[in-house]
Amino acid sequence: MQKAIAELKNSPTVDIKGKSYTQVSTRINLFRKYFPMASIETLITYNDDIRVIIQTKISLNDTVIATGYAEERGDGNYINQTSAVENCETSSIGRALSNLGLGGSEYASSFEVTNAIAKQEQIKQTTNQQNYKPQ
Repeated sequence: MQKAIAELKNSPTVDIKGKSYTQVSTRINLFRKYFPMASIETLITYNDDIRVIIQTKISLNDTVIATGYAEERGDGNYINQTSAVENCETSSIGRALSNLGLGGSEYASSFEVTNAIAKQEQIKQTTNQQNYKPQ
């Protein structure tokens, strides 16, 4: 694990709103390199027209060593309108890898951060529209 974490510290990151994030794909590659006998299993625990929830279990020798959950909603965000399940699975795997210790510099996935920022902006715009009173 120490070798994986050391290599993770030197892995490429992406900048999202001034913060560095190690992409889930990079962390999966490191995980596979250092834990070739381990498994990553994802399970959709809830899915309807509004939201999807996915659980990820990371196991080694038939023992669960880390878990992660993610929820995505198909409202407002273009990525989630077209790919909510894929986005949610990636986020869930990223959270499980973070819980294992392969989190990189930030805990949230880049999609979670992008979604949160977009949602905050949408709320701000809605509030401004509701408070607007023509003269």
